[in-house]
Amino acid sequence: MKHIAILGSTGSIGRSTLDIVATFPERFSVVSMAAGNNVELAFEQARRWQPQIVSMASAEAAGQIQDKLKQAGLNQAIEVAYGSAGSVRVATHTDADFVVSAIVGVAGLEATYEAVKAGKTVGLANKECMVAAGDLITAEARRQGKPLLPIDSEHNAIHQCMRGGRRNEVQRVWLTASGGPFLNTPPEDFATITVEQALNHPTWKMGQRITIDSATLMNKGFEVIEACRLFDMPPSQVSVLVHPQSTIHSMVEFVDGSLLAQLSVTDMRLPILYALTYPDRIESNLRFPVHELRHLDFSPPDLERFPCLRLAYEAVEAGGGKTIALNAADEVAVAAFLEGAISFQEIPATIKVVVDATQARIPESISEVLQVDADARGRARERIRHLGPKEPVAPTSWATWRK
Repeated sequence: MKHIAILGSTGSIGRSTLDIVATFPERFSVVSMAAGNNVELAFEQARRWQPQIVSMASAEAAGQIQDKLKQAGLNQAIEVAYGSAGSVRVATHTDADFVVSAIVGVAGLEATYEAVKAGKTVGLANKECMVAAGDLITAEARRQGKPLLPIDSEHNAIHQCMRGGRRNEVQRVWLTASGGPFLNTPPEDFATITVEQALNHPTWKMGQRITIDSATLMNKGFEVIEACRLFDMPPSQVSVLVHPQSTIHSMVEFVDGSLLAQLSVTDMRLPILYALTYPDRIESNLRFPVHELRHLDFSPPDLERFPCLRLAYEAVEAGGGKTIALNAADEVAVAAFLEGAISFQEIPATIKVVVDATQARIPESISEVLQVDADARGRARERIRHLGPKEPVAPTSWATWRK
């Protein structure tokens, strides 16, 4: 029996993880959960799985779920906590064998790092942790002798393909990108892109931020950074291919020219199951319909149309505070776009200004990471305040942005 702690239990990855637990109750149990502010769903999960501790994002939400647990007669059996300290308690619970890190953004960074430090095996579905503090997390995992198992479908695919050869035989990894909803949109139309259009992803059903990041290809940029740090590879060996069908999740190219590709259904339960059962594989009903496979399209990404991907490559090349600022500025800019405060084009423009203003010095602790993150968020918010609502002041040409 593997005992699981879930950081982000009410999100899509958390819910999919609980589906896996429900499917294989003889293999998995839930000992601790951290949720956001969705009290109703967190309570239903707590009542169903009865973990030893539930943590909410805020004190108010914690008080509400505490009342509900008391009414259900479960307040003595389930402890309630809140905030970052509560998430850390969930992640480092004594009985937890495996921690699913799925809190969106840097909110889950400290808990993820402390889980690794406590010697837990961690399944990473939060790419922001690796973008902001990948060097610290991977170094600690090496000290603990514990694997970091990727749950993101692309990195999970790379992990699977790399089992086909030795690490020193790997020449390159290829991350595939659907291209998002604007793959074929003329650049002159980007100024009028609406929130509704940007949230209409052609392949995956995801949360709002990651869906917008997929529309700008920043999500793929984050995945490039995560791949560099998870697999200890320079950016020059991590390439992106636009693959609209999303059939191949990633590929690994070996020194002899061989390519191994991973294909599967577009269902996050499969990479979650892989991580939870690694190094074994167990039978599931998550089958890919091979007979429906007709054609596979590939093309290089257009970095002029999607400058966020270029920004990510530049940030990981520089390292240190640059990648922290990249993530922080993106989170603020995406939130502003969703609120109607800035245009779609202003997302990369805002990110570039903030990253350029941030030093590349490598933080030596999580607290330093969080300070760089806070400074970058402040810069992003200040810039957005001066823009006014939906004013695409930045030119559309990446060549002009670079000046």
